[in-house]
Amino acid sequence: MNPLNFPADALCALIGPPGCGKSTFAARYPDSWRVSLDLYRRLATDSEIDQSATPVAVEIQNLLLDARLSRALPVLVDSTNIHAHVRAGLIARARYWQRPTVAVLFDVPLATVEAQNAGRDRMVPVHIVREHHQLLPDADQLRAEGFMEVYLASDLTTGAA
Repeated sequence: MNPLNFPADALCALIGPPGCGKSTFAARYPDSWRVSLDLYRRLATDSEIDQSATPVAVEIQNLLLDARLSRALPVLVDSTNIHAHVRAGLIARARYWQRPTVAVLFDVPLATVEAQNAGRDRMVPVHIVREHHQLLPDADQLRAEGFMEVYLASDLTTGAA
């Protein structure tokens, strides 16, 4: 099952603020494809939002990225990936393993993101949602960073992809 039909050996990074629909989108794919900092923080601390567990979560993520990329298996990075240095690390890892990179940009209006975040069991503080929304790159920036394909989530929900 691959709704985007991206290459079978690709690293696909979901990019967007908390509450924009990344995890809902990721649920369209097999669980084995997904790496998620939230999940690894929860496994380490019983809380997905405990940021003190992020260094451990990143180590787990990187181990799984290498395991999947080295085997030419698809991997879906379900985290905000909002910061350029984080995306650069993902691209570098994919390049090391000579794998293609795909980005799905969740260009969701702030009001929608805030409303969706407010309805979550694990609500992220509003100031963080707003900060992440302001840091959202555009598709041209993602291509310039090295992503080979960039999809807009808004196009995927309307069938324009």
